[in-house]
Amino acid sequence: MPILVRDATDHDLPAILAIHNDAILNGTAIWSTQPVDLDNRRAVIEDRRAKSYPFLIADRDGEVAGYASFSDFRPHDGFFKTVEHSIYIHQDHQRVGVGSRLMPPLIAAARAGGKHVMVGGIDATNAASLAFHARYGFVETGRMPAVGFKFGRYLDLVWMQKILDDA
Repeated sequence: MPILVRDATDHDLPAILAIHNDAILNGTAIWSTQPVDLDNRRAVIEDRRAKSYPFLIADRDGEVAGYASFSDFRPHDGFFKTVEHSIYIHQDHQRVGVGSRLMPPLIAAARAGGKHVMVGGIDATNAASLAFHARYGFVETGRMPAVGFKFGRYLDLVWMQKILDDA
């Protein structure tokens, strides 16, 4: 099945919400415990659009198989050249190349927007995500033991980053 990457539309919101809430309720990619609603996801997409940041969808045979975006890394103006990205894949579409279709255009959009660094915060036990990021040139730059807590246990955060330009 071909995977088409495109901008998210309002029509995609229910699928985006389902993927996001599944990550909250069943995984450690998002360190929240409370599901969100459609208005929350709509607001996130509108915020990205207002900043000319992408919110991409991986469409696999008419289904939203995953999504990717980035946001400001920190609110202070000294970080304006750095973005933090997120990629989430529907559980039925994992390990079939969806993430590999989403990452290149996400990196390209950050470069086109004049960003210098892209970072990702990853649960230290998520070996697949750590390896995926390494394949795209992200390097581990920090480890923060026991800074998160979910499912009755402490979680370690791994920071990975990719320099996007030579400056």
